[in-house]
Amino acid sequence: MVDSADAKTGRIAKAVIPAAGRGTRFLPFTKAVPKELAPMVTTPTVELVVAEATAHGVRDVLVVLARGKEAVVDYFGTDPDLEAVLQAKGDEKTLAAVRRAGELARIHSVEQAKPRGLGDAVAHGEEFAAGEPIAVLLPDEIIDERDDLLGSMLDVYAEHGGVVIGLADVPRQDIRLYGCVVPAEGSDPHGDVVRIADMVEKPQPDEAPSTLAITGRYLLPPEIFDALRRTEPGSGGEIQLTDAMRRLAHEGLPVHGVVFRGRRYDTGNRLEYVKAVVQFAERHEEIGADFSAWLREHVAGQERAGA
Repeated sequence: MVDSADAKTGRIAKAVIPAAGRGTRFLPFTKAVPKELAPMVTTPTVELVVAEATAHGVRDVLVVLARGKEAVVDYFGTDPDLEAVLQAKGDEKTLAAVRRAGELARIHSVEQAKPRGLGDAVAHGEEFAAGEPIAVLLPDEIIDERDDLLGSMLDVYAEHGGVVIGLADVPRQDIRLYGCVVPAEGSDPHGDVVRIADMVEKPQPDEAPSTLAITGRYLLPPEIFDALRRTEPGSGGEIQLTDAMRRLAHEGLPVHGVVFRGRRYDTGNRLEYVKAVVQFAERHEEIGADFSAWLREHVAGQERAGA
């Protein structure tokens, strides 16, 4: 059960990160290295997601893995030999960076034997949740640390309970790429918090009930696990988390969405990943100024060459 401190504040202290995907879009790199360890300059994407969770009070993180992806969890362990070398060199800055990941949270892991969808990955977290609500953070979605989504979602959860989903208002022609929510009657679809009546998976733009797309952040109550057990596999034998959340909504559990208007990066897409690396590099404390100057010169040179 939720400990007394969390029960009083309505905060969530556990998070699940599904990381069992094969990463086929990033082959051949992902043949040997999990895509969650692909770096934003020098920091793996999964560390950024764990840091986002722990910045909002999460203390325990469960990583759902496929066989062969144990390196994701190993990354959060210690390396005494490496640390000793850095300490001997007096390189305290790099030593702190190496130790940071392991100090963020208690990392747990479970294996998802077969890739049976996001719903199945979340279902693997039931024992870890132990009757508590959980946050689910997809590692392909990076929220810029200068902006906030999870904190706002936690505030909504503390007030309403139920399910809370991160949303983004996308161009109508792009809604076919996402799950889409149906705002409840009387709820302002243009507000910051939207009551949700239903969800539709990847609708055609002219049939979409809104342009509010489901992003990779969820706050889920303990009831989600029973709903997942009652959810039939869909296309490809996958169990969809959206179907389980719809079931809870239809059964009367409150479902809210928090519309995020800040900066986010889709690192599961090759082009968007490269764009994200460029943006992270531009503000990197060590190389940012030099990289930005080079980038401006490079773009100007390309424009001159094409003129």
